[in-house]
Amino acid sequence: MIGNHLLQHHELSATAIGVASYIQSLPEGAPVGIRALVARFPEGEMRMSAALRELERHGYLERRRERLESGRVVTRTYSYNKPLTTPDEPPPPPDREPVPDPEPDPEPQRITDPEPTPQPVHPGAADLLANLRRYDPRLLLAERDVQRLAPGVSAWLDRGADPEAIGLALTTNLPEPLRSPASVLAYRLKALLPPHLPQAPAPSPIRRPDPFQTCDGCDRAFRSPHPGRCRDCPPPPEVRAAA
Repeated sequence: MIGNHLLQHHELSATAIGVASYIQSLPEGAPVGIRALVARFPEGEMRMSAALRELERHGYLERRRERLESGRVVTRTYSYNKPLTTPDEPPPPPDREPVPDPEPDPEPQRITDPEPTPQPVHPGAADLLANLRRYDPRLLLAERDVQRLAPGVSAWLDRGADPEAIGLALTTNLPEPLRSPASVLAYRLKALLPPHLPQAPAPSPIRRPDPFQTCDGCDRAFRSPHPGRCRDCPPPPEVRAAA
């Protein structure tokens, strides 16, 4: 349930309200960092970052840097269905007991934004992304965007997709105006990922025609694997005598 206090908030932007609603619909533990949101929606990093700051300022979101037992530091995002009463009020702990109130504050949704796991990259993935500018000059990508999108292209190549088909799928019917090319490509790589394609059958061997020979009887050209006479000429005398 999403309250009207969020959907009809007079100070939040439409992007912030939409992001908050999307986050509250996710299961606990789902990634909601800027990278995950940019990969899910067409808005760029700047708009997503601004929306998250709005939600933090109005008490719907909190991001903490926490150290795991392994020593690794991660960012945990806490989403609140009901905002905090004041900006300076500390958020309730995730495991607090419910308050005996007609409308108790729900436990915050604890979401971890872990470090991305490195994925194997196909050797031709980066070149394919760098060459997308041949289809549309607006798709001239930065180096960091190429490195971030290369695993998605690798998944297509590993499933048997043709590089030319990948280029067409990523560049056909681009939105106007194209504000964030990398975000659009990230969404298409994920949403349009094809199934594993069957391996193309091996091509049948091509039978070459017999070479041209010159008939010993009439000097006409005819095809045959060996020299001799064409079918219209009688066999030589020695062959007839043997027969």
